[in-house]
Amino acid sequence: MAIMTTLYEILKESWQIYLDVAVYMLFGFFIAGILYVFFKPDKIKQYLGTGKIKPVFLSALFGIPIPLCSCGVVPVAAGLKKQGANSGAALSFMIATPESGVDSIAVSWAMLDPIMTVVRPVAGFITAIATGIAQNYFGINDPDTPAKPEKGLEKAIGGCGCSSTCCAAVKKDEEPLPERLWNGLKYAYGELLSDIAKPFIIGIFIAGLITFSLPEDLTLWANEHQFLSMLAMLAAGIPMYVCATSSTPIAAALILKGLNPGAALVFLLAGPATNAATIMIVKNMFNTRALIIYLSMISVCSVSMGFLLDWVYLASGIQAGATVGQASEIVPYPVQLAAA
Repeated sequence: MAIMTTLYEILKESWQIYLDVAVYMLFGFFIAGILYVFFKPDKIKQYLGTGKIKPVFLSALFGIPIPLCSCGVVPVAAGLKKQGANSGAALSFMIATPESGVDSIAVSWAMLDPIMTVVRPVAGFITAIATGIAQNYFGINDPDTPAKPEKGLEKAIGGCGCSSTCCAAVKKDEEPLPERLWNGLKYAYGELLSDIAKPFIIGIFIAGLITFSLPEDLTLWANEHQFLSMLAMLAAGIPMYVCATSSTPIAAALILKGLNPGAALVFLLAGPATNAATIMIVKNMFNTRALIIYLSMISVCSVSMGFLLDWVYLASGIQAGATVGQASEIVPYPVQLAAA
């Protein structure tokens, strides 16, 4: 009986979190559908091959709004590299894209405060640029040798919950605009939704579990062990498969329990950008040195941005735990229920 009661309380917490975020999820998917119609990855390949800094900057800029997971971005990045993008630009795209996206930005607004909503994509952008530049200056680049991501790529993508058709989808420009818009909506609320659904539901459940089971106040421990809390989030996020959208409710639940926002940001950056499958694919697409640069820069940048975020909250006198989830209060309950 006690087990059933506990499970009920966890599910109740998860359901409340889901209600808070449902409207913003639908809006995020809508914007993703519009991007699918008008954003053409093949048009930017020509800009990503020459130079050590400019292609990295452009690939990160183009990658920020695209809603692809850490495995789903692999075939797109492989295509960019095969068409002449240098290794730094490809790595930059692989980091910037899964760390954010219009759907995850919408969910961040629903579950996190405005500071986190703004800092998250900015931190992802900075991490992507830093990694790409480091790869172009310190890595082993071989632009004359095409990448070899095909070997086992579909198996790896399938193993992390991302369909290759969804992640590498390319639209046709010849179709009439109304048909393209309809296809964009079908992609957003069909392929993209089904691709995100499983990890997102798991993330919502984990958030409910955290809300129910963790002590009411982790603030004292987090303040006394700021660096340790960030390392713990880094260790949890790197091997774990969690997309930018599904990582948001987990981070929100941890912040509500008192975890410092900097540690939560580390999880939001490291979790979506890496997982065990992606690590092996990066090694296969590039080389061991590129993998070391990839993981090292994500780790260093995530922790650095975490410390910076904690300083911003401290300097502004804002308590992150007191503002998380307030944006969802503007949505009436009937609208939340209908969206859910």
